[in-house]
Amino acid sequence: LNTYDGWTNKFVFPPYDFSIANAMVTNFHLPKSTLLMMVSAFMGHDLMKRAYKEAIIEGYKFYSYGDAMLII
Repeated sequence: LNTYDGWTNKFVFPPYDFSIANAMVTNFHLPKSTLLMMVSAFMGHDLMKRAYKEAIIEGYKFYSYGDAMLII
């Protein structure tokens, strides 16, 4: 049994090589959030900026109870 007790210094930011996940379902996160950094690391910063620009134009809702997206 492996257990871990304490903090980790793992922070996912672009560029990051996700070695297990090949898709992600997530909502649209607020600007300057660490969750937005995770999405950017997963899908690439340029694509993330284009997706969020489109979401704003289309009136998508952001944050916890907002719209979601599937990143493949």
